Amino acid sequence: MKRFENDETAPETEGVHLLTVVSPRKDEGNSPTGVVGRCLARELLALGRRVRVLAEPDQCDGWPDAVEVVRGSITRPLECARAFDGVEAVLLAGAHPSTVREALTSARNAAVRKIVVLSSHGPEYEQANPPETWFWLAIERAVEGSTIPWTHIRPSAVMGAVIEGTYPATGSDWSDTVRADGVVREAFLNDGHYPFIHEEDLAAVAAAALIGDDFTGMVVEAVGPPLSTRSRVRSITSALGRDIAAVELAPDESRAIWRHRGWPGGAIDVTLYALEEYGARFAELARWTADQRPSVEDIIGRPMRTYDEWVRENIDSFR
Repeated sequence: MKRFENDETAPETEGVHLLTVVSPRKDEGNSPTGVVGRCLARELLALGRRVRVLAEPDQCDGWPDAVEVVRGSITRPLECARAFDGVEAVLLAGAHPSTVREALTSARNAAVRKIVVLSSHGPEYEQANPPETWFWLAIERAVEGSTIPWTHIRPSAVMGAVIEGTYPATGSDWSDTVRADGVVREAFLNDGHYPFIHEEDLAAVAAAALIGDDFTGMVVEAVGPPLSTRSRVRSITSALGRDIAAVELAPDESRAIWRHRGWPGGAIDVTLYALEEYGARFAELARWTADQRPSVEDIIGRPMRTYDEWVRENIDSFR
């Protein structure tokens, strides 16, 4: 793994793919940029691409040896503008509306040919609100106005978010409670659902958008199926080979637990809303997911990975 401080010039290299990675964020709509970024780096390297990462300090370790790691933050792009030198395409993840235009200026100055935004489903709701309140939509609109060809990826919650400590709150304490006393406690345990995508699948979607031109100018819905909370617990039980007690809480009880663990109010509200809404409208929302075109499977050319697979890969977190 090659390291460069944010005031150093990374080697001039043709066709570099730059991935931006930030510390875990619990605010609603965030994806685990470290978990997804490491999957994407491996995928791009396997395809013979050069990879550079602009990473916040706690995300600088654990990258494949061939990756160039630049220490810095996409939220402070003026401090690390040289990270864009020689870059062909950027996965823009973790940007902030107040500084995203500075990052895009650096990208234009470096003649970047494509920006792929790791976005959120927040824009679907933000568009009904005044522009000064936008977050995700402000980033998307800034990229669209940059004159650089773009793709927006709006993903489901990512299965590996619980490993990184990133949104959503559902399941975020299960590894601790399963290890401690063999129990899962959560609101909407019996009828809640939440959509999840495996980080490897999301990374494969991002790789396709970065490398090809089929998705330029598109919003790609990288969505996995809504999973019942009960089925997620069963997956853990099966992988562990022992029973787990499941205790349904009132929403306010889950709210209190999550707040104690540092989750902000907005993320808690959205998590509880989605658990209830996907449960109440399961057939409709499952159909919406299945009807998306291009589907994730269309893009990545294989079946999506399941929650059972994810749990088996990460079972040590629950032992």
